[in-house]
This record gives sequence, structure tokens and C-alpha cells, in this order.
Amino acid sequence: MSDPILPRIRPEIAALPPYRQGKQAGADAFKLSSNENPFDPLPQVAEALARATPVNRYPDATAGALRARLGERYGVTPDSVHVASGSVSILYQLVLAAATVGDEVVYAWRSFEAYPGIPLVSGATGVPVPLAPGARHDLDAMAAAVTDRTRVVIVCTPNNPTGPVITSEELAGFLAKVPRDVLVILDEAYAEFVTAPGAVDGLAERVFESHPNVVVLRTFSKAYGLAGLRVGYAIGHPRVLDAARSTAVPLSVTSAAENAAIASLDAEDELLARVAVIVERRSELVAGLRAQGWDVPDAQGNFVWLPTGDGTMAAAAAFDDAGLIVRPFDGDGIRISVGEHESVEKVLRVAESVVRGLHP
Repeated sequence: MSDPILPRIRPEIAALPPYRQGKQAGADAFKLSSNENPFDPLPQVAEALARATPVNRYPDATAGALRARLGERYGVTPDSVHVASGSVSILYQLVLAAATVGDEVVYAWRSFEAYPGIPLVSGATGVPVPLAPGARHDLDAMAAAVTDRTRVVIVCTPNNPTGPVITSEELAGFLAKVPRDVLVILDEAYAEFVTAPGAVDGLAERVFESHPNVVVLRTFSKAYGLAGLRVGYAIGHPRVLDAARSTAVPLSVTSAAENAAIASLDAEDELLARVAVIVERRSELVAGLRAQGWDVPDAQGNFVWLPTGDGTMAAAAAFDDAGLIVRPFDGDGIRISVGEHESVEKVLRVAESVVRGLHP
């Protein structure tokens, strides 16, 4: 039988590999590949899920209750808040709204693995800018990469997967160099885990008010432990967020997700106490890895970065064999999520054997 004639697909999309999530773990392994929160949902969140709208009814397409709650929290109107099925959805929506064929989207690299594909989907061209020493954003080089074709710049702090943050002073200097009609997306998915002095906090500092071209992204997936429900939000100028709302898939935030997010905000003190535990484990991991000889960058998310270079896949296999599912980036390094208490000692034990193999 001959091959069927299929619809034509844009060549750049046909060549684009689909997003690949962290490898799943078996029942006897620790899943440290997706930066998930290792704690079970709080009882309040479980109760909120039980109160979700029946599944035969559509959710509120505007996520109005959650937007109102977030607006109250950050001192903005609900129109200045946009909620979607994860902050990555908002990234796609904003780039679709701002960039098309002939336009450019600037981002640091290596950074979040979805960034390269987002401009391609909109027809734009991605402009990756190599990280500076210390696995940090090179904001001077990123500002220099902005041209009259640039429509969007994505800034990730703390940077996923390497960990370092951008300071308030650095961001202010960067924004002073970027034209006011270029959209700057400040991706702060891991903001709740940051302890570094001087680190920028786009919401606390209200960067979106002094610079209306800035949109700040946050998520309930990481610190709040709602990764499976897919709910993220953006704070910014209403007209910019209206453009994101126009490109959004309708009804993509479920009632369950909205209710759980509101319950999480109600229980924030308990959740942030859990974040403090994860930060303590992170510090233990970083100290132990550096003592072994690993050149671990400043870790400010709920993960650590091991620069394993050409030995990345072999090192990842060693972790895998030990029941530790990590996230390898071939040729660059391995990201290890901060997980259960029992996993910390095991990660250090395997990492010590790996570093001896890489640097005998």
C-alpha cells in the first residue's frame, strides 16, 4: 500500500522536536527530573478539589475568582492579571501576540528548553544568547542582540536549568537599554525559592508599572505543588495581557485548578514553610556537591545544576541505575530537582562516584 498523501506542514515545525518532559520514575525510584514539589497536597487543597465544578460543566473562562484574588494580593485590577494552564502557556500566547514572520525573539541559552520552539510556532526567529560565566544571563550581550526586528525578550530568573538569579540592579540596567516597544517577559517560575540578596522580584518591585512593556510570569506548579493541575499567571499592563487572552485556547483553566490555586493562597504560610524545607535541602545538596569537586552554579530554584559536558549521558545513566531519575541535557549538564529528604544522601553518594569518573 502506498503512503497516504498528508497535509503540508510548515518545514520549521516538521523539524521541531516536541517538548520532552522529564523522564517518569518507577515506584522504587526518586523522580528528580521535573522540578516538582515532593510534598503531598495540603488538606485544604484536597478539599478544594472536591468542591470543583462538576466535570459536565465548563469552567469560568476568565478564571475570574483567581484573577480577583491575585489582583487583591498584588494591588492591581483583575484586568492586570492573566491566568492560563501553566506559565508556559502564557509564554506561547504573548509571543504569538507580539512576533511573527520576520520578527525576532531574544532569550538566554541554555535556559528553559521550551524557549527555542516558541518563536518558531509564531513564525518568528529565535535569537539565543550564550550564558555568561557562572551559568548566568549575559544581559549586556542580550541587550546588544536587540535589533529593530526584536519584538520579545525572555528573561528567566532564577535561570532554569542552571540556577542563578538576576539582580534588581542588573535588570534595571538592562531595561534601560531595551526599547520601550519591545515586550520583555520576566519568567519567575521559581521565585518563591530565591534567597539570594539583591535578587529581582518583579512583583514586589512592581517592575510592570515602571516599565509597561514588562510582563511578570509566575506559576502554581513549583512552590505551590500544583504541577498536575496546570495553572500559572501573569501580571502586567491590561492591554498587553488582552493580547495574550486573545491568543489563548478558551476554557483551558479548569475549575479544579482555579479552586486549588485559591486554596493554596489561603494556606500560603504552610506552603512557604515547605518551601523553606526544600531550600534547606538545596543548600545541603550544593554544599555536598561542591565539597566533592563539582562546579555547581549558584542554585536559587528547587534544583541544582551539574556541568557534566560530554559526559552528561553517561553520568545520567549512573544516576538512573541508582534509582535517581534526573534531567540530562546532552553535551551540557544535568539538572537534579530537590526532592524527598531520603534522596539527598543518595544523590550525593552517586554524584561522588560520577565526579571521580569524570575527573579521576
